[in-house]
Amino acid sequence: MEEEDTRGYNKPCPQCSEINWGISDEGRFYCKSCHTIIEKTKDNEVSEMIIGRVQSISRGLRTKKKHEKGWEWYICEGFQFILLKQAQALQTLGVAHQIKDEVICTFWRRFLQKTNQAYVKKPHYRSNSSIVSESQTSHSEGDSELEAFSFSEEEHTDTSAGLPTSGNSTSAAESAVSHLSGSVDGSSYMKRSRRGTVKMSMPMTLAFCYLALLWLRESITLSDLLRFVFEQHIPYLNIEQHFPEEIKIYGPDIKIFKVQTFPEYNDILKKSYELGIFLDLPRFPPITENCFFHPNVLCMKYLLEVNLPDELHYWTCHITKLGGFDDVHYLTLDPARRRTKHICYDVQAAAIIIVVLKIIFALDDETEWQLSKTSEIKNQRKEEKMLFDFREWYTTIRPCYEQAQQMLEGELARFLWRGEKKLYYSHTIKQQLQKKKQMSDNLRRQFTKLTGATADTGKKSPSSFLFNWEEQNTDRICFHGHSLEAFMQKGKKTLSAANANYWLSSLKKCRANSPCKVLEGKQSVHSISREISFSVCLHNQTSL
Repeated sequence: MEEEDTRGYNKPCPQCSEINWGISDEGRFYCKSCHTIIEKTKDNEVSEMIIGRVQSISRGLRTKKKHEKGWEWYICEGFQFILLKQAQALQTLGVAHQIKDEVICTFWRRFLQKTNQAYVKKPHYRSNSSIVSESQTSHSEGDSELEAFSFSEEEHTDTSAGLPTSGNSTSAAESAVSHLSGSVDGSSYMKRSRRGTVKMSMPMTLAFCYLALLWLRESITLSDLLRFVFEQHIPYLNIEQHFPEEIKIYGPDIKIFKVQTFPEYNDILKKSYELGIFLDLPRFPPITENCFFHPNVLCMKYLLEVNLPDELHYWTCHITKLGGFDDVHYLTLDPARRRTKHICYDVQAAAIIIVVLKIIFALDDETEWQLSKTSEIKNQRKEEKMLFDFREWYTTIRPCYEQAQQMLEGELARFLWRGEKKLYYSHTIKQQLQKKKQMSDNLRRQFTKLTGATADTGKKSPSSFLFNWEEQNTDRICFHGHSLEAFMQKGKKTLSAANANYWLSSLKKCRANSPCKVLEGKQSVHSISREISFSVCLHNQTSL
């Protein structure tokens, strides 16, 4: 063995000039003739070290490619990060800064405590492990973004447990369950269900935002919130694009955070009320006449949106008062009150406007046209104030709203549900999904070239109004300042509507325990038109 190691070294000894080398126990070369030790050492250690290093590097790269390890994070941390981004987006839209640090933060902290995830002595993620390591690794700069909702100890001295941090080690059982998930508790979260608890989901994040807007009485209704989500001003669709690279969404996490449908109005409204009851929230700030959610304010907003005269606001206020829709106790949300009604503030305002239109114009395809002739004749005389012409209004708004409806349907059809960040349930199908995505991208580019469609210019600028009827250099007529005298009957003191006997002509009389059924025959064209108009304004298909 010694001869094999020294065979390749043929330099003579510097002392006796002999070539007769041996290797000592320390691995150094020495001359067997004169026992002179030189600096030459055995090459075996170096080769073994290099081979071991290569094997170690190769093994490390193979492990990283297989598992793609990132931060250790919990599902509640993921939803916390989403709520943070949504709150920041609402602040960008002009909402008060309290919505993030005071309102949503408090709601979320209360939710974690109610669901036994944090701010309690024994959170559920520690209940399965007998020994929990208290050692924490150093946090990177990106961790502060996930922990933006952390709270000071002065506010909560009664609880010792905070949010689960990415530095805590997990139990063996929990790690075994979640070895295929990017998150720590992804697999167990899918199985976890308790009676009387509200499970966090992506639609529930919008419920948090809506309750916060309602608490602050901001000028964003639920329909506006959903429209901003559709226009991607508020993070919700393709939410994986907003997560840091170190947060891996994999396996069961996709079912939790990836949405494949647009949020529905009634679903978010229902979840908001369920969330308020579950959190035991106190009575919300009262909605008075000066608040945006009051029917009088919302009716004025939608009158401007559908290009109707300002004088109709008097009638909407009158109907609101007669129906008791302006009652503060009725409008203010109180989760502690039993049988709390789900109030659709924006849909209710649109319904009030439709009732007023029915009272004044009848909308029976006969009365409104006769009254329009009177307005047209008087307007030809060029009197001081223009009279509202229903026929002219109808011909003005109908093409605008039909075009808006077609654009909306086109955007819905062209919406890309797959973002740039690839998500996959297992590593075995990763390459297949990558090939499919590459093929779909190529086909989409080719189809765009063939059809001559223009490329997407980006997000639309956020606005509370869809149309600007007062915009100059357009053929559209603005009816906001027009008068309603042609549609009123002069009395002794006040003006009364021309349609004294109001009822929906397209519906039968409601009987006890039986719903109203639509009459057979052709429905009024104005009924269809107003449904299209307000569905576009509200950006949902809620029936009025």
